[in-house]
Amino acid sequence: MEDHDDFAFEPIPGLPDHLPPGETLLWQGNSDWRSLALSAFHVRKVAVYFGLVLLWRIATAGETTLTEQLFSSGWILAAAGASVAILCSLAFLYARGTIYTLTSRRIVIRSGLALPVTFNLPLALVESAEVTRARGSVGSIALAVTPPNRVAFLVLWPNARPWHVNRPQPMLRCIPHVDAVARLLAETLRAGMGTAPVRAPRRGSIAAPPASVPAGRASPFGEAHG
Repeated sequence: MEDHDDFAFEPIPGLPDHLPPGETLLWQGNSDWRSLALSAFHVRKVAVYFGLVLLWRIATAGETTLTEQLFSSGWILAAAGASVAILCSLAFLYARGTIYTLTSRRIVIRSGLALPVTFNLPLALVESAEVTRARGSVGSIALAVTPPNRVAFLVLWPNARPWHVNRPQPMLRCIPHVDAVARLLAETLRAGMGTAPVRAPRRGSIAAPPASVPAGRASPFGEAHG
């Protein structure tokens, strides 16, 4: 984990205060910005949209050469490049400023750009968790909160499960080695209360270490190979 000057006030990166006695830091990680750009900022969809606009303009341009059509459509290419660049930059900044923390008692999400927000979710309020795979070892873990407790979708975004607005679900989004983190979360939930099932990834599984392990603490997954 990187310790940025913007959050120098944090006694532990990602946490607003020292952990109380009896609470143990188990794992911390960040979002993969490339996967975040695709899933939260929809970079691929934006690129496809501008591609379709360009094709439509070329198809309806009449009797002109392809070179002339491309030259006259330069503003589309410029807009597409600028849009993709802005969205990728936002994804990078959000990933850089987000830290997910799992302790023996809670999940903490610190995220935001101009106004960072720290969200604490006690493990006792986790009804269930579901893992989804993005690409390779990267994936997300959505956390269903026990009713009637509710969280604010807009406050959580982009760390909220898409399309779950009426009952928002906090999400550890686009994290590397998601299977390993899911196993650690399942073990922690079982040790704490014996409930809150963690559903397996939708496609395949890998054995990999978590994104980072606190100094002096051995990985609960043993050695990982390729």
